[in-house]
Amino acid sequence: MLSLGGIIGSGWLFAVLAANADAGPAVTVSWIIGGILVLFIALNYAEVSGMIPRSGAIVRYPHLSHGSYTGYILGWTYMLSAVTVPTIEAEAVVGYAATYVPSFTYTTSTLFGPVTVLSASGIALALVLLVFFFFLNFYGIRFLGRFNQYITWWKFIIPALTFILLFSVFNASNFTNASYGGFTPFGWGPVFLAIPTAGIVFSYLGFRQALEYGGEAKNPQKDVPKATIVSVLIGIGLYTLLQIAFTGSINWSHIQLVNSAGSIIGPIRPGDWAALKTSTWASGPFYNALKSSGLSLLAAFAVFLLIDAWVSPSGTGWVYMGTGTRTFYGLGADGYFPKWFTKLSKYRIPWISLIAALIVGLIFLLPFPSWYLLVGFISSATVFTYVMGGVALQVFRKTAPTMKRPFRLPGALILAPIGFVAASMIVYWSGITLVIFLVYAIFAGLPLYIILYGPAKLGIKRGVAAAIGIVFWIVLGVLFDYGYGIITLGVSESTPGVVSSIGNGMTAATLDGRFLLFFVLTAILTLGTTAIIHMLTDREKRKEISSGYWLVAFSLGMLFLSYFGAFGYDTVVPFPWDNVVAIVLGIVFYIAAVMSGYKTEDITDILATEGVPAPAVGASEAPEEN
Repeated sequence: MLSLGGIIGSGWLFAVLAANADAGPAVTVSWIIGGILVLFIALNYAEVSGMIPRSGAIVRYPHLSHGSYTGYILGWTYMLSAVTVPTIEAEAVVGYAATYVPSFTYTTSTLFGPVTVLSASGIALALVLLVFFFFLNFYGIRFLGRFNQYITWWKFIIPALTFILLFSVFNASNFTNASYGGFTPFGWGPVFLAIPTAGIVFSYLGFRQALEYGGEAKNPQKDVPKATIVSVLIGIGLYTLLQIAFTGSINWSHIQLVNSAGSIIGPIRPGDWAALKTSTWASGPFYNALKSSGLSLLAAFAVFLLIDAWVSPSGTGWVYMGTGTRTFYGLGADGYFPKWFTKLSKYRIPWISLIAALIVGLIFLLPFPSWYLLVGFISSATVFTYVMGGVALQVFRKTAPTMKRPFRLPGALILAPIGFVAASMIVYWSGITLVIFLVYAIFAGLPLYIILYGPAKLGIKRGVAAAIGIVFWIVLGVLFDYGYGIITLGVSESTPGVVSSIGNGMTAATLDGRFLLFFVLTAILTLGTTAIIHMLTDREKRKEISSGYWLVAFSLGMLFLSYFGAFGYDTVVPFPWDNVVAIVLGIVFYIAAVMSGYKTEDITDILATEGVPAPAVGASEAPEEN
């Protein structure tokens, strides 16, 4: 129930419109492709989660398979994505509320184009909702689980009724009308771009809830794999039908365009898919589709949809507040963060981690006050961490072959690399603008590893660790400022080969040169710092660092390809050949990742606890469980 409750959130309420704006009717294919890719990822986690059910599971598997450096980088990245989901769900609630309180939102221009964002009053309401999610989680998983069972049924029934009713006003010409651009008005490239940026992958990410709460389930080794797989399959069917129904129900004559002041400036041009994000339908896609149908039954049902616009996102929001909490707990249990992050309340909740999850979620609310702005970052950050599913599966088969596996993935030699490539492709499809933000957000966490974990576990002197961390932050900040300038130039590109900037022309070659300098300096900073950490670490623990080189290189590889691929600022490798290159790159890094895995001390301790003898090989000290 937790997995299905996590999947059915704000995604179905907003992603259909965002996806249509990106790819037109062809986005129906995006839902199927995205769901299949997520299923490949989930299948790998189904074996691993049944084998080692743990609270905060996804951030802890890399630590068990590759040691602390890889574990921390992926744990930090996952934390950034997990704690922001309650924020985006709160934004979804307020966004739909703007259909009857228009002052909650307004339209503005951003690096990602014109979008609808929350006003000051809308942000205030979202803040109240985040605090509400906090208190619901404070009373524990049993209370949460009982509530979630009823909420999940509601969340499933309302979307199902929605697509059934909308099929009664289905207009097939929206899929085929040549004046609208036909089935693929923007070509096939945006079909893939929409998967991470329009909320499609985001809508499927709830499968991880069974993993996060695995240690608290009654029968985790049986229930976790089943819940993981079934939730994704249900999601594929539900979301595909919703997208078809919404696209077919679009009544262009009832859609108006809105300016930055929130005023209507005129009707939308029929078939102008890209303009949907700045239209009157942006704050409540399905509500407006039902209301404009001309049928009294559908108009009446629209009222229930407004209720669901509170229930579905809120249900997902409080579940993910717990996910963020258990992510902080996992980082504390593995020694990356102070041990007090693992302290439990009388309700058996990591209360300090819960407070931390709330605070970080509030921080993200201010700079990203829109569902449409935040969804791409959450999707790409989360899926970036999912590259470890197939890798951990294969590493554990080498390092813990005798451990009991209630679910053993058949054909893992093929499915494991497919899962890795699926995750890496989704990250690549995010586009260069998002990838720059993602990679720098990932690297921004490295100083905390150096400063906190280095002296405590790796033998690095505290003063040296602090100096390295501070210098890294300063240089990274300077480089990001330079990279942000590249972003602002890149997104203003008006014609191939020419980038406009404050009225002056800039050739693509000049922008390419700036990016290459940015890339090389980023590579020197991150790989160089990794090498310094490796050198300063106690000799017997250096394996923890060397096993993470592949991950830093993988991040840089995604950055480089994203710029020169079909979703970059200067397409040197066009679609679909860029996908071929991305697949080959994914396979290469998958092999490197599996080869980098080793029998860590922590996996040895788990084997010993389960009565499976194993030599104590590895470096990281097993954290005390609380």
